[in-house]
Parts: sequence; structure tokens; C-alpha cells
Amino acid sequence: MQEKGSISIHTENIFPIIKKFLYSDHEIFLRELVSNAVDATQKLKSLGQLGEFKGELGELKVKVSVDKEARTITVSDRGLGMTGEEIKKYINQIAFSGATEFVEKYKDSDSGAKDQIIGQFGLGFYSAFMVAKEVEIFSKSYKDDTEGAHWTCDGSTEFSLETTDKQDRGTDVVLHVAEDSDEFLEEARLRTILTKYCKFLPIEIEFGGEVINQTQPIWAKQPAELTDEDYQSFYQELYPMSEPPLFWIHLNVDYPFNLTGILYFPKVKDELQFSRNKIQLYSRQVFITDEVKDVVPEFLMLLHGVIDSPDIPLNVSRSFLQADANVKKINSYITKKVADKLSELFRKDRAGYEEKWSDIGLFIKYGMLSDEKFYDKAKDFVLVQNTAGKAFTLTEYTESVQANQKDKNEQTVMLYTTDPEAQHSFVQAALDRGYDVLRLDAVLDSHFIGQLEQKLEKTTFKRVDADTIGKLIEKEEATESVLSDDDKTRVQELYTKAISNQHMHVQVEALSPQDAPVIITLPEFMRRMKDMQRVGGGGGMSFMGNFPDSYTVSVNANHPITQRVLSAEGEAGEQLARQAFDLALLAQNLLKGEALTAFVKRSADLLAAG
Repeated sequence: MQEKGSISIHTENIFPIIKKFLYSDHEIFLRELVSNAVDATQKLKSLGQLGEFKGELGELKVKVSVDKEARTITVSDRGLGMTGEEIKKYINQIAFSGATEFVEKYKDSDSGAKDQIIGQFGLGFYSAFMVAKEVEIFSKSYKDDTEGAHWTCDGSTEFSLETTDKQDRGTDVVLHVAEDSDEFLEEARLRTILTKYCKFLPIEIEFGGEVINQTQPIWAKQPAELTDEDYQSFYQELYPMSEPPLFWIHLNVDYPFNLTGILYFPKVKDELQFSRNKIQLYSRQVFITDEVKDVVPEFLMLLHGVIDSPDIPLNVSRSFLQADANVKKINSYITKKVADKLSELFRKDRAGYEEKWSDIGLFIKYGMLSDEKFYDKAKDFVLVQNTAGKAFTLTEYTESVQANQKDKNEQTVMLYTTDPEAQHSFVQAALDRGYDVLRLDAVLDSHFIGQLEQKLEKTTFKRVDADTIGKLIEKEEATESVLSDDDKTRVQELYTKAISNQHMHVQVEALSPQDAPVIITLPEFMRRMKDMQRVGGGGGMSFMGNFPDSYTVSVNANHPITQRVLSAEGEAGEQLARQAFDLALLAQNLLKGEALTAFVKRSADLLAAG
């Protein structure tokens, strides 16, 4: 007996619309059909375990085959199967009404549907028409005394349904491939798709005579069943060319949402070009996407691994995904698990944690800057290092320096360098005073410093070359000047005339005789803005990049050279002042070109003159 019918739908022909909207993702038809077959197989296994199916389960595989001459792709399973009535219900009514809903929602959109992932609207089966001009279903239910059913549809709203003498339980879906989809008749192309989407499905998938999937990936197992070698091997399988991971977190939660997975910490150096899209998102072991921006917090995007959750709405637009309650809960849960893991590593193996710091420091600072809750946890295990290479927690470092590095306003001043080599003379001047200097030369440190100043009580950060050491940490007692006020004015005029640069502002300051005769500094505010602009940021101050730097030239009133500049007559005083200034430029790597040539010649002349 054959039945013909028409599927009730407002749209004249739904399939060209589906194809138009989802063309960029047309390869997912195979994922959807194989997933349906796996689902039918698993349901039959469950019925067998419950005693509701007492027949022989036999070999439960899903088989995918291609016949290039006949231009067909077939997906076969030995699962539940369907009667003719069930085909009408599930294929003609439920799935098609879902397809209708999809089209009604997105038919006026140019690109909205392209961000979708098929699934929720019952579109899984109908994605077959993205590559097929006709689809046939041959199915026989697991229930006793039922006939086989044969359904055919050519991509219009018309279908035919008849009985067939199919003997075996299960379903065969046969796709007659359209002329514009020849690529899917190539075995290599289908193998690539199956490997991408079906590599970890829980039922064996056979293609080309071999099983292409692992039915029990390690994230579906309990951590107690696994060794470190298991985790390492799985990482190499996911990322064959990568260095071994630093450590990993096994996620396993079933309330208030379902989530399993493994997140690996890769080796990440001091660079902002994080390797994105490395976390793979699965739903019940079916690969969905490696675009996990909303599921995983932004600062954790550099992690690698797998997340598997049936509770993530897979086919909604990204903006809706952010608003979904489960996604927010999962996002928060992952943040907490990562923070807990780092805290545990820090507590259990401080030395090992410090060894890994160069790889994980950037990531932790990024997290603290991005996520307030993560900051609250990470402030106890974030490390800072001084120029001697010793590592401290924030609390440890504050306790270490606050007695000696409090200024007259009771502020604890944290001195730091962004380049110990280039700023060596300034670092040394601080060390000579008994002060400690932090090394904050990572790419995010300019932003990190700003955050710490907001969070830490009565604490300020100053770069060692932002001012003379006496002004960086101002004490009540000041160094006395050996110069009178008139002499100070004269020295200032001499240097201003010798330098003749409107961006160099001369001041005469009472420093130690052991300090340099002239010190050139860029104020902390200017330094901070330049550092932040270098890595992006700086807010409304980005205009500063269009203006030249404004330096402070501090002349040491107590240095012997200053006395010589004062006592020299005529141009000799200016020449000596220029020489001392050029030495300061040289120390800052600011002496270049014509000025450097003049300095070398002047130095030779001064040496020759004795």
C-alpha cells in the first residue's frame, strides 16, 4: 500500500530556503544524520537494559557508505527504527514544523541564520536536503509485528510513504546527491567530515570498512580511572604538533547543569596573540564548534581541550547565548574550577608553581583584569618577581618592602622596571638606597599595575626611571644642597641654553654626590600612558601618541661636575653642561644621529685637552 501526501506549510518550498541560509555549514548534514542514528541506537540499548526490549541487540554500529556511480550516500543504523505512522509523526510533522519555524524566523534575514547551529528546531534530518535532491528512508521498528516503511521526498512539500519488506530492525537514510554537491561523493571528503564531527560518538561509526571513532573518550570517564599518561596522550591526539601541556583540569558536574570535559593549560609566553578556538565544544560527544566565546570566559580562551554539555543552547544566536542562564552558570563554574586548580597547585607545590610562572603569569594577570571574581581568588596566588629573580605573593611583597619604602605620606611605593638592562643605572640607584625593584616587563603589566593601585591599600607604583630616586620615594628628611639659590638659577640657565630643547625641562635638585651629574626622566604618568598604548588601551589619552615626550632634566646640585660647570667661563661652561647632558641621554639610549656624532667628537676634544 502506498500513501502520498503533502506536508502542511505556508512557504511554497522550504528546502531552497534552508539551503540558502545554511549553505556555509552544509557539511553538517552528515553530523546530523549520524547523530540521529546514534541516538536511535542508544535508545534501543537503554530499552534493552530496562528489559523493555528482549530481542537480540546484535552488533550495534552506524554505517556510512557512499556509491559514487549511483550518486548516493547512505547512513544505516540498527536502532529503534520507525513504523510508517512514526515516520509521518516524526519526519512529516514534528521535524517539518520545526523547519517551518526556522524559516519563518529567518527568511527576512541576510545573515542571521548563518550563525545558527542546526538542532533545536528539529532541522537535523532536513539538513540532508542541503546536499540531496531526493531523500529516502527505509525503516523497520524494533516492535514486534510491524512492517517496514519506505518514505521518499524530492525536496518539495510532497512525499510518498509505502510499506517495504525490510527485514532488519533500524533505519537506512539514502541521499541522492544533487549535481551541485559532487564534493560529498568523494570518500576523502566524507571521512574528513566524520573525523571532525563524529570522532568521539558513543556508538561505533563504520566508514570504508573501518571504525573511525573512539566510543569512550577520556572526558566521559571518571578521573580516578585515568593516569597522567592518558591525559597527555589525549592532548597529543587533539593537538599533535603542540608541546606537552603544563597541567589540566577534569570537569565533571551534573547539577545544576550537565558538563564534562578537560581543559589543558598550554605553554603561553609573553604575547597577546593567544591561540584562540582551541577548545572544542561537544554535545553528547558530537562535535559542535570550536567557537566557544560565550561558554568559556574570555580570559580562558587560550586554554585547550574539550567541553561537553547537552545544556548549552547550540543553535541560538551568539547574543542570545550570552543571556542564557545555563551558559552563565557554566561560564562561572569554569572560572571557579580554574581558580581552584591554580590555588591548589600553588599551595601543594610552591616551587613547581614558580617554575611554571613564566608560562601562566600572563594568563593569570589577564584573568584578574577581565574578571572580578577571578581577581578575588587569584590575588592570593599571583606572583611578582624582583630584579634578583625572587618571587613573592602580593601580600608577601608588601610586607617585605613597606617598612623601608614608605614615603612621607605613608604610601608604600613599589618601584619597578620594565627593562632591567636599559634602566640599569636607575635600578642600581634604587638598590644602592636599600630599596627593592620589581621586574614588571610582561605585556599586560602596565594594565596590571593600574589595577593593583586601585586594589591595594595605600600603595603606589613608580617606574625607576620616572624621577630621581629621592623624589620617587620622598622622605621627611631632604638632602641639603651645596649651591645657593643664585647658583641654582645660574646652573639652570646654563643647562637650558646648552640643551636648547623645548621638550627638556631643566631643574636643579639636591641629590647625593654619588648620583649621576644629570638624570633624564619621563614622569610616571607619561610612562604609564605610553606603556598602555603600546599594548592597546589608554582610553581617552590615545591623543598623546601624537605629541613628543616631555622629559625632566634633573641636574645634581651636589655633583662635582656641577661645580665645574659653574666655575667654567663662557662657552666652556655650556660645553661641559652639554657633555653631562649627553651622557645622561646616552644612559637612556636617547642619543642618536648628529647629536651622537657631536658627543663623540666633543669627548675626544675634552680628552685631548686633558
